[in-house]
Amino acid sequence: MRPRLQVVEPLAPADERGFDGDDVALVEAFRRGHPAARRELHARYAGHVRRVLYRVLGPDPDLADLHHDVFVRALVSLPKLQDPAALKPWLTSITVHVARSAINRRQRARWLGFRPPEELPELEAETVPPEVREALNATWAVLRAMPTDDRIAFSLRYIDGMELTDVAEACGTSLATIKRRLARAQQRFMTRALRSPVLKDWVEEETR
Repeated sequence: MRPRLQVVEPLAPADERGFDGDDVALVEAFRRGHPAARRELHARYAGHVRRVLYRVLGPDPDLADLHHDVFVRALVSLPKLQDPAALKPWLTSITVHVARSAINRRQRARWLGFRPPEELPELEAETVPPEVREALNATWAVLRAMPTDDRIAFSLRYIDGMELTDVAEACGTSLATIKRRLARAQQRFMTRALRSPVLKDWVEEETR
């Protein structure tokens, strides 16, 4: 595991921070060098970033490192954020960029060919029924075989449940482009899923 930069600091009491629940105030506090702003950013959005990474990448051995990378990039770029009210979608776009870079690196290195499936971490929820766990793992296997942009759009829309406009913003492209990617991705996913012994029944049931 590579060494990490320190991205958070001890969190001050809420009444001392002065920016609880207000992203604009949080960004302004960060720009002024407020000692608790970094910690507040992490506390407010760590769960969101982790969820987006997990929806796009599935069970992943590098999830913690990628999660950290998102916040390192965010802290470096935050002073340049033009619209502080758009902090969450801006952070989502950074998360998607980090996920895309990870996927592309692995594709170039044929990462999946060198890491056997049993080395991938299990799903986080211990209460997930075995058949659902199996179906989710099969779903991510199908997604890993898809082109990167299609995979990301499909994951954000159909796994994370983002609205189309939010998916387009997170991917840094137009709504029309996202619609085309999703149509293409859905067709590719259905074609591959119907060939999967695990997913075939699920897909056929959903399309009845």
